[in-house]
Amino acid sequence: MTSPSAAEPDTEVLDTDLVRRAQGGDSRAFDALVTKYRGRIYSMTYHLVQNETDAWDLSQEAFIKAWRALPQFKLDASFYTWIYRIAHNCCYDWLRKKKIQSAGEFDDNRVDHQPDPTAEAVPHAFARPDKAMANAELGARIRAAVAKLSDDHRTAILLREVEGLQYDEIAKVMGSSIGTVMSRLFYARKKLQELLKDAYEPEP
Repeated sequence: MTSPSAAEPDTEVLDTDLVRRAQGGDSRAFDALVTKYRGRIYSMTYHLVQNETDAWDLSQEAFIKAWRALPQFKLDASFYTWIYRIAHNCCYDWLRKKKIQSAGEFDDNRVDHQPDPTAEAVPHAFARPDKAMANAELGARIRAAVAKLSDDHRTAILLREVEGLQYDEIAKVMGSSIGTVMSRLFYARKKLQELLKDAYEPEP
């Protein structure tokens, strides 16, 4: 029986083959990549912009930009990491134009803290997310709390907790250092604890 870790490289090999074919002008190969990842890209854009129509538009814009930039893609990262970063940048450009700002967030450029790289990126009370999300009202509160995070902190949480990316992968997507990623996750966790402190009983 094939283990998940052994199956993962096969996915990357398949993506690499599709990318190379698409770079050679095979639009059907690129369509296959779009079909494979459009749902995950839409999910990310929706979490950032909080609007279905805008999320679909931004997702489409990301794939259009990816198609145009494909000849320059050197396969130095996975296709998913590459398209995720393009979509992430599309969202940030859109948010800047809309002048959406989050007040009261921490400065990620601070260096007077030492967040634990092994620390959880969500409050300890989220140890059983399956049970938490089964409660519709609580799930809505969690989504609302995540929406109140700054754009950078929200992206970091989504990449780590929803997409399951490693620190180095998140750093590539966000165009930042691993230390900055750790800082964003650390303070996002603290912010979520503050916003949801009355929603859970701490685990013993």
